[in-house]
Amino acid sequence: TRQVAADVRAGADGVLRLGTVHGPGDRVYRVLSELAAVAPRVQVRPRRMALPERLSAVRSGELDAALVRALADAPDLELLPVWTDPLYVALPADHPLADRPALDLANLADLPLRLAPREDNPPFHDLITGACRTAGIAPPPGPPFTTFQETLTDIGAGTPSWTVFYEVAGLPEIPRVTVRPLTAPAMTTFLAVTPGPPVPTVRHLLEALIRTT
Repeated sequence: TRQVAADVRAGADGVLRLGTVHGPGDRVYRVLSELAAVAPRVQVRPRRMALPERLSAVRSGELDAALVRALADAPDLELLPVWTDPLYVALPADHPLADRPALDLANLADLPLRLAPREDNPPFHDLITGACRTAGIAPPPGPPFTTFQETLTDIGAGTPSWTVFYEVAGLPEIPRVTVRPLTAPAMTTFLAVTPGPPVPTVRHLLEALIRTT
């Protein structure tokens, strides 16, 4: 029993309660596979929760840590950057900008922007609107953003407009729509933890993140 207790204190054994997100290229699964190699006796209990619930669960101790995207601040929590993903622009395939290999926000200043309402994803909305302000542009609002698939289909068939997104499960292929990387900003994913030295299981998770990112 002393050895069991020592293993738990060292993080060799134990349970990691982790709030997760969808990541491009199954990145989260690769991190968890690396964690299994780093600490094979640690049991991971992944939880998929909405962002506010994820943060509250870390604060309350219901979760040991949580992955979050594009979050600028989280009161009473520490945000550790763990990886960065590019953003992509979808625009009509016959638009002159579609011929460019990559796009700056300044290129898109006059083209109507379809952006989901802030209440749907506040951190991402703030990232994009803040980047537009920094670039000195204010794109006219485009038609309403509905679902991702419907919006891309409308971009290919309707009046010229654009939207911006991050990859989750591969880049979409939609008729009459071109996808191009955005030069800036990128989107950072953070690990939200309580302040102070991390518990042993979280230390192992951080090691796995370093090895895979």
